[in-house]
Amino acid sequence: MNEAAMLTGLIAQAAGKGADLVTLRALVEEASEVGAARALARVGLTDAKAAHDVGELRALLGAWREAKKSARTALVGWLVRLMLAGLVMGLVVTVGLKGVFAE
Repeated sequence: MNEAAMLTGLIAQAAGKGADLVTLRALVEEASEVGAARALARVGLTDAKAAHDVGELRALLGAWREAKKSARTALVGWLVRLMLAGLVMGLVVTVGLKGVFAE
């Protein structure tokens, strides 16, 4: 059972015992805000610069992803070049053109 279904069930149960639906929804909303504030406090995002800090973290993460992509692309490029060089050298040895380059 997911959280939304559990919460809906609990609200229905409480409503059946006498609490009105508006009060229950307000209670849930307030509890959600308190929980969100607690979570932000635990990760140190309660000050005025928190939004700026999160923006910087997102930019840093984007730059890191771009660097990984560039490094992966460069590595694949070098591996392809090495394989092609090996293929050419193998063809040279197989065909017997070794003497042409030795002169």
